[in-house]
Amino acid sequence: MSLYRKRNEVRRAFDRILQKLTKLGYLADIEEAFLNGRRVVAIFAENKRMVKGILHGESDTRRTSFPEPEETIELNNDVFALEREESKEVYKILRTLTADVAKFSPLLETYHNILGTYDFIRAKARLALDINGNFPMLVPHAMLHLVEAYHPLLLLYNRKNSKPTIPISVTLDKNSHILVISGPNAGGKTVTLKTVGLIQLMLQAGLLVPVHPTSQLGIFKQLMIHIGDTQSLEFELSTYSSHLKNMKFFMEEANGKTLFFIDELGSGSDPNLGGAFAEVIMEELARKHAFGIVTTHYLNLKIMANKVKGIMNAAMGFDEETLMPLYKLLIGKPGSSYTFAIAQRIGLPKNLIDRARKLVDEDHFRLDKLLNKAEQDLQKVEAKEKELQKLLRENERLKREYEHLSDKERKNQQFALQKLQNKIREDEINYLKDMERKMKQIVIEWKRTDDKQKVVKQAEALLFKKERESH
Repeated sequence: MSLYRKRNEVRRAFDRILQKLTKLGYLADIEEAFLNGRRVVAIFAENKRMVKGILHGESDTRRTSFPEPEETIELNNDVFALEREESKEVYKILRTLTADVAKFSPLLETYHNILGTYDFIRAKARLALDINGNFPMLVPHAMLHLVEAYHPLLLLYNRKNSKPTIPISVTLDKNSHILVISGPNAGGKTVTLKTVGLIQLMLQAGLLVPVHPTSQLGIFKQLMIHIGDTQSLEFELSTYSSHLKNMKFFMEEANGKTLFFIDELGSGSDPNLGGAFAEVIMEELARKHAFGIVTTHYLNLKIMANKVKGIMNAAMGFDEETLMPLYKLLIGKPGSSYTFAIAQRIGLPKNLIDRARKLVDEDHFRLDKLLNKAEQDLQKVEAKEKELQKLLRENERLKREYEHLSDKERKNQQFALQKLQNKIREDEINYLKDMERKMKQIVIEWKRTDDKQKVVKQAEALLFKKERESH
């Protein structure tokens, strides 16, 4: 209460001083401020000697001074002293409270750890919901079999922009453990490589991953990644020198429990020499039984894949008619870089494209053209296969409908037959009941009448009537 009253006294005294200085025209635009925890007035520098008190400072331009008026110095001192007393009292209360709570320190630490664990689990669950995460089947050996796998970040980005995301399916096992992906630039090679890498890292970090639940993943002891330009000024390494340095580490350290990712193997050097080194690197990694994905434009790597045991080709689909990438991974065949098709798409003059074609080695150009044609033919075959599958599904549907109708007709016939048989049995039962009633009547007549011969004739007529009708 004392502090509250003193602050009110300071406020009233300060308001009186401000009114007085305003009338005299001494105050600057801001009127007042706080410096060093003290309330001061802001006056024009030329009037600073007109206000008695303690000068606490000036503005950077030295046009404004900040004196503490003499009338409020003692009041401010009292307020400052009371605030110190208040701080001491607060500190005392907090120290006592801390001492009381300290005895529960182990329990509070346990609660803190539990809250952290629950928060972590909740964060993992929310991420899994956002990326449609699933728990694939884990296998005890190094391998991966991804079915309908999505790049998690690309999936979130495309969903935000209402764009579709095309999944990939890929398998690496002991027989085919290195995948060489070729195809045009901006066709999805690096995205495919990163999709597999991210999913493997996420799984080994204990996260659910955006794959079909029938996917199978093993655990790798090493993950080696070489993506992008890694030139270093600090160590005086060029792009290719840095590339070779990393490849040296890969070849020395890789083993059967290694999963590696190399983007643009051999790039940054002469195509022939870089291609030769890339081939040697691939052979060495295959010999070490390492698992991995490599992207490349080198023709010799496309040729060596499928020839060297454990290495297989893959390509990113490209529609040469629309000159647009399909972002589909096609396993088992190499892909063309579509260099001239892409040049045509971006609008380079035809005469320049034709001149470039003439400079290319004829065999190289013929092979690239053959790859183009093979890929387009494969796309047509896939389209035909989809159409055939659609027709087969339609045929299966019609077959089921026919079988359903046949079953229905068969059941109707059985029902009609049963109904007819029931009616025949019903007629026979009625006939027997009628015979029973008439026979009882004859027995009664036999007992009443003396003319027994007449009753016998009635009985004969009744008993042999059915036989005569049947004849």
